Amino acid sequence: MKNISLLLLALATLVACSSPEEKKEVVMIEGIDNSIKPGDNFFRHVNGIWYDSVQIPPSQSGVGAYRFMNFPQRIRLMNLLDSVSQQENPEGSMAQKVGDFYASGMDTTTINQRGSEPLTPVLSRIDNISDRSTMMQFVADEFKVYNPSLMMFYAGPDDKNSSMNIAHATQTGIGMPDRDYYFKTDPSTLGIQETYKQYLTTLFELTGSDSATAATQANLVYDIEKQMAEAHRTRVERRDVEANYNKFAVTELEERQPNIGWQEFLNNLGANIDSMDVSQPEYYDRLNDLLTTIPVEDWKVYLKAHTMTNYADYLSKPFVDAQFEYSKVLSGQSVQRSRGEKIASEIDGMLGEALGQIYVKKYFPESAKARMLELVNNVQKAYATRIDNLEWMQDSTKVQAKEKLFAITKKIGYPDTWRDYSAVAIGRDTYFENVVSASAADFQYNLDKLGKPVDKTEWYTTPSTVTAYYNPSANEIVFPAGILQPPYFDNDADDALNYGGIGMVIGHELSHAFDDQGAQYDKEGNVKNWWTEEDYEQFQKRTGAVADLYSSFTVLDTLHINGKMTVGENTADVSGVAAAFDAFKMTAQGQDTTRIGDFTPDQRFFLSIARIWRVKMKEEYLRYWINNDPHSPPIWRVNGPLMNTPAFYTAFDVQPGDAMYLAPEDRIVVW
Repeated sequence: MKNISLLLLALATLVACSSPEEKKEVVMIEGIDNSIKPGDNFFRHVNGIWYDSVQIPPSQSGVGAYRFMNFPQRIRLMNLLDSVSQQENPEGSMAQKVGDFYASGMDTTTINQRGSEPLTPVLSRIDNISDRSTMMQFVADEFKVYNPSLMMFYAGPDDKNSSMNIAHATQTGIGMPDRDYYFKTDPSTLGIQETYKQYLTTLFELTGSDSATAATQANLVYDIEKQMAEAHRTRVERRDVEANYNKFAVTELEERQPNIGWQEFLNNLGANIDSMDVSQPEYYDRLNDLLTTIPVEDWKVYLKAHTMTNYADYLSKPFVDAQFEYSKVLSGQSVQRSRGEKIASEIDGMLGEALGQIYVKKYFPESAKARMLELVNNVQKAYATRIDNLEWMQDSTKVQAKEKLFAITKKIGYPDTWRDYSAVAIGRDTYFENVVSASAADFQYNLDKLGKPVDKTEWYTTPSTVTAYYNPSANEIVFPAGILQPPYFDNDADDALNYGGIGMVIGHELSHAFDDQGAQYDKEGNVKNWWTEEDYEQFQKRTGAVADLYSSFTVLDTLHINGKMTVGENTADVSGVAAAFDAFKMTAQGQDTTRIGDFTPDQRFFLSIARIWRVKMKEEYLRYWINNDPHSPPIWRVNGPLMNTPAFYTAFDVQPGDAMYLAPEDRIVVW
C-alpha cells in the first residue's frame, strides 16, 4: 500500500509494551492540536494538524478514514487481482473469473479499438422500436442485464412478512443523483445541471449525432427527466416506512396504470407474481401519463441516453472521459482514478464474493473475528442496561425492545457460504461482455428469490468494503472484514481504542434497530408496532430533538445539515457512542485510570472516536454529501454525539462557554 495506510489511518507510532497477561502493541496518539480546546471543536482538536497538512490525492474526492479507506482497499484489491491475472488458473474457477475480468478491463488497447461498437446492437434495437408496446418490451429486456431506464424492479423481503421475498418497484427514471437537482437554483446546482446536459450532448456526438442535434437531444432527455422528477418523493419522504410500503395486486396496477402494461412487463422479466410492493406509486402514475403525452420517437432518444450513461464507463476512452467530466463536478476529483483501481472496484461490485475469498484469506485472521464478536456482545449487553435505565419508557416496551435487541443476528468478516458465480461467463479480451454477463447473472440471482423464503445468511456488501450496516427486515448487523482494521479495529490494541473505534460503530448499528425507521420493525423484521402510544410519542420527541439539533449545524456558508434526512444516522451516532462508552467501562481498562502517554483511558476512548472520522474532502463532494447522504459530515459525527455525552464533558473538563457545551437539560438521550 506504499505507506498510504499510515497517512490515512494513524498519525500514530506503534511501540512495544508488555502487560502481565500478554504482549501488546500500544498505539501512541500524536498530532493533537492543543491550540484548539477539546470543548470548542473536538474534531479539530484531534485532527486539525492532520487536516491542515494532508493533501487529497487528485484522483480522489477525499482522504482519511471511513469510506475514503476504500481507496487504499482498492489498491490492495488491485494488487491481488494483478497477481491472480498473471497466474494459470483452472477454467471456470473463481480465480480464473476475477483474474480474466481484471485482464480484460486493463486491456485498454482492445477497448479503445472497439469504440462505441459494443453499444451498436442495443442502439439499433432502440431505433427499431415502433410503438409503446415494443418500447416496454425493450425496457424489460434491458433490465434483465441491469440496464435500467423507466422501471426499477427487485426481489426482496416483504416488510410485513419478512420471511418471504416479494417483488418491489421503486421510483427511477432520472439521470442526476436526486430529484432536487432538477429544481434547485443555487449556482452550484445550476452548474451541475449544465454539465449534465453537456455530458449527454457529448455521448450523442460520440454515437453519431452532429453537435446541434446532440444538444437538442440532450435538452429533450433532460426535460423528460425533469417531468419524472416532479413525481419523485424526497429523501425525507422516503424515510416514512409505512408510506413507502404499498402492496398492489398486479390486476390493480393494470387498471390504475394501463399504459405501462405491468403484466406484460413482468412476464417479459420472467416474474410470475400476482402482487407487488410499489414503494412510490406516484412515480408510476406520472410515467403512465407521460407514456401517452410524450411521442415514442422522443422516448427513443431518452432510452439511448440512459443506455449510454449506463455503459459509458465500460467503453473507449472518449466515453470514459465524458463520464468523468460530469462526475468530477459532483466529486471534486481533479483526475481520474488509475485504471487498475477502477477495474478492481468494478470486480468487487460484480464478483465481490469471489474476490472476497482471496481478500479474507490474506488479510483477515480468525482471531480478529473472535475479538470482534466479544466487542459486539459487550456493546449489546451495555445497550440492554441502557434500555433498563431509560426514564421515559414503560417496562412493557422495555421488554419488547430488549427482545428485539437480543434477537439481532451478528455477521462478522465474511459469509459462511460463498456465492456461486458459475453462471457468469468471463473472457480475457471481452470487457464489455463480461460486464453484461455479470449483470445478467446478478439479475437472475435476484429474480430467483421471488416467492421463496428469505435467505438469512445472505450478505448485501462485499467482504472487502469499509462499511457496516443494519438490515431491519432481517434484524441483523453486519461488519465486513474491510472495516475491521485500524483505525476502527486493531486486534492488538487496547480496549479504549477499540471501543471508541469499532465499538462506536457497533453501537451505531445496534441503534439502527431503534432509530426513526428501525423502531417500526419488530424482532422478526416485520413492520409492526411494538410500542405503547405514550412511549412512541416520547421516542418521536427525542428523535425530533436530534433532527433540530443537527439542522442547526452549518457545513458550508449558509448550507446546513438536513436534520430530518439524517435523523436516523444521527440518532444512531448519539446512542452508539453512549452504548460503546458503557461497554468500555465494563472492561478492566475502562475501570482503570492508568495513562498511556498523556491520556487517561476515558480520553483515549473519545480520541479514538475522533480518529475514526478523520476525513478531509473536496468542497464539491461535501455539497454532494449534504444533498444526498443520510449521514452527517464526519466533523459532526464527532462533535454532535459528544455534545450529548456527559462522560466527554468529564474526560476533557468541558465547561459553560465552550463552543460544544450544552446544558445538562439540553443533552439528548434517546437510548
